[in-house]
Amino acid sequence: MQKKRKSILCPGCRKLINRDELFCPFCGLKHPGRHLPDIFQRWSATPAEIVRPLIIINVAFYFLTLMMAPLQFDGLHNPLRFLAPGSQSLLLVGASGSMPLFHLHRWWSLISASFLHGSLLHLLFNMVALNQLGRMAAEIFGLYRFLLIYLLSGVIGFYLSCLAGVMLTIGASASLCGLIGALLFYGLSRGGEFGRLVVLQVRGWIVGLVLIGLFLPAINNWGHGGGLLAGIGLAALLGYQERRQAGMFIRQTCAVVVIISLLILAWAFAQALFYLF
Repeated sequence: MQKKRKSILCPGCRKLINRDELFCPFCGLKHPGRHLPDIFQRWSATPAEIVRPLIIINVAFYFLTLMMAPLQFDGLHNPLRFLAPGSQSLLLVGASGSMPLFHLHRWWSLISASFLHGSLLHLLFNMVALNQLGRMAAEIFGLYRFLLIYLLSGVIGFYLSCLAGVMLTIGASASLCGLIGALLFYGLSRGGEFGRLVVLQVRGWIVGLVLIGLFLPAINNWGHGGGLLAGIGLAALLGYQERRQAGMFIRQTCAVVVIISLLILAWAFAQALFYLF
């Protein structure tokens, strides 16, 4: 009778080890054989690839909300409103703000709002930023920390804007500002030439955010600022890959946050389909 194989891939560094090891001999992960099934195994070795499904989800929800209300084609007079979904459809699918959160008690909108956008230009700008910032942050922080920073920064940024009285708010900007804050912390913490280059790039994004907030109407500066501060705090709390691999607590917390987010998005998607059909 053949003995059961005890070799596994360490969930921290993806190297072949014995399941019964107390610590991974390569990355030091405690009890590497005692872990939940890795629902992120496909992306753990190449974390930057997680950006693509995030973009797909954002694009899918944008077109879904477009289908729920008459389109606005007033791109010549106001490009910011070109192909803009109606406010009612955005509210139904999960826009956040003080009204949905405190009056309708839609706590789940703190997550769903990060995947909704108010116009084609709004979507394009945020997805370009996500593709650039997301890939950099995913490589630096690893898959699990990246997802926690991205999702929780959106929640914190939107909650702060709700406390500030912003009635209705949507967009990936709060989450993106979280990535900017996390990268700023990384650059300052790491130091050296690479850290300096990261800080220089991040400063450019921060200057752009300030200018957008000053000169464009209906910008949720509370969400931007809250997301930025949340990203700095989460990066300081979670650390980054060069310091230590993501431990089991970070991995399991990430799994819980992602599962909750997916359930909320599935609920929002189901509501939209019910409205359409």
